[in-house]
Amino acid sequence: MPDENFEQQNNPNESEKKKSRKHSRKTGFYYSFFTIVLIFCLIQIGYGAILNVGKIISYQGKMVTLENLLKKAKMRNEDLKSEKKVVTSDNSLEGIARNNLKMAGEDEVLIIINQKVEEPKKKKNKWKFKSFNFKKKEKPVEPAGEIYIPQEVVEE
Repeated sequence: MPDENFEQQNNPNESEKKKSRKHSRKTGFYYSFFTIVLIFCLIQIGYGAILNVGKIISYQGKMVTLENLLKKAKMRNEDLKSEKKVVTSDNSLEGIARNNLKMAGEDEVLIIINQKVEEPKKKKNKWKFKSFNFKKKEKPVEPAGEIYIPQEVVEE
């Protein structure tokens, strides 16, 4: 042991070298750990940036779609406004009353001619099950709108 003390006293540079090596190992470890943390942070930032760019692109596409939809809705609104003006005019209301509602004006006689309505044809069943009884109950078909038309129209 006295030899070690003697060597340490004679070579103070050696003990300083050992201390500096220990210190350099600690700082090297800290720098390595710090580098790993920084790389991890950079990866996170890059991943977040890529996700945000993707979201921005998708939101811009949605905005374009919604703007086109808004333009179509505004055009439809304008068309409906113009159609409303046309429909609410006196001539249009009179035409609707005459044609659709079968109304007549003053001093006019309305004649309605009924057309024969054809009964719908029965559809053939594509599936044929001999062992099962799948009979449908048919509802009686009422004759289509027989309207009573008086022989004389009484005017008031």
